[in-house]
Amino acid sequence: MKSKMNIKSIVMLAAVGIISLFFINMSLAANTAKVSVETANLRETAEENAKILEQLSINDEVEVIEKTGDWYQVKAKGMTGYVRQDLITINGGFAQNKEASNQETTEEQEAESSKEENKETQEKEIQLGKNKIVEDTKLKIVPVINATDTIEVKKDEEVNVIEIVNGWVCVEAKTTKGWIRKEKIQQEEPQPVAAEPVETPASQTVIKTLYVNSSSINLRKEANTSSEILANLPVNTSVDVLSEANGWSKVKVNGKEGYISSSLLSTRKQETSRSSGTTRTAKKETTATAPVSGNGSSVVAYAKQFIGTKYTYGGSTPATGFDCSGFTSYVYRNFGVSLPRTSGGQSGAGTAVSRSNLAVGDLVIYSGHVAIYVGGGQVIHAPRPGKSVCIVPLNQAASNYLGARRVI
Repeated sequence: MKSKMNIKSIVMLAAVGIISLFFINMSLAANTAKVSVETANLRETAEENAKILEQLSINDEVEVIEKTGDWYQVKAKGMTGYVRQDLITINGGFAQNKEASNQETTEEQEAESSKEENKETQEKEIQLGKNKIVEDTKLKIVPVINATDTIEVKKDEEVNVIEIVNGWVCVEAKTTKGWIRKEKIQQEEPQPVAAEPVETPASQTVIKTLYVNSSSINLRKEANTSSEILANLPVNTSVDVLSEANGWSKVKVNGKEGYISSSLLSTRKQETSRSSGTTRTAKKETTATAPVSGNGSSVVAYAKQFIGTKYTYGGSTPATGFDCSGFTSYVYRNFGVSLPRTSGGQSGAGTAVSRSNLAVGDLVIYSGHVAIYVGGGQVIHAPRPGKSVCIVPLNQAASNYLGARRVI
């Protein structure tokens, strides 16, 4: 009898152990997460400036241990550390004790409610146009906390706000574009606008006459790429230059005054040849080594922010998705360059460049495909259906490399 009782006890204990192990495993399975950004830092403590133990990549899996304020304590790659909560996505929710969970849920609901109530006010805090920096900081290539820094901007320095997205602000400072957190910006108080003196013809002295050196460029109202477009000028259009400053030329053409990027003007016309009664641009490939221009670097930095945007046939905006020529035309348009809509049309834009002289920002032409050269033998492009904007080696973007064009 006693022996039977012992056997029953052993069986019951084993059953309890198996059930407990099952629920422990279920709990652990629920406490997993994936990195949701391109790069996330695993830090030693739950602080922004804490020591970085490891850099995690997008879709890396981590085991969530507990939540501490805006941070999660996690285990990844054999190390335990902290990752900011907005950089990971929890798989199936995070198991916590009931009281803490209820309290956190209530706090999150209150915070979300407050966020919705103040959303409109927050958006109005920063507006497009001129604003000031509230403290020394650095611009980033893309709106990600761990993204590469570009230039440093100082406190009280004036910047031009171009775009506001999810707490990040795209600004232009010292002719360079980059991203900065919203809280680093202070809306500049509007100043009374004094009446501008009316310029007489005598005050408009022509410095020199130059010619448009690309197939189609924009004449803008102000000296920046987000300004109103006054006219579209074809290659070899003659313009009278009135002044030059910060990489822009103030010009007069066909009775209109406006601004053109100085890099898009030349001292002489492009060579042309006549065939069957029509005129076509016959630009020769340059043999000189092409330097990496500031504009080319800005083009690439701007293009990289769209990495991950889906491919859509006929798409030409981030909202709808891009096809190859829709992507390139959208990027270059931001810098005042208007390209034909199709890859075939773009193959004749700008100036031909040999493969050995490719520079950052050049338009790369394939058979039925286009991309943008980012340097190091790589291009950024919108590949094909089912894929998204990405960076790949030059030879893998498409077959039949045809050449390259310098359009900026």
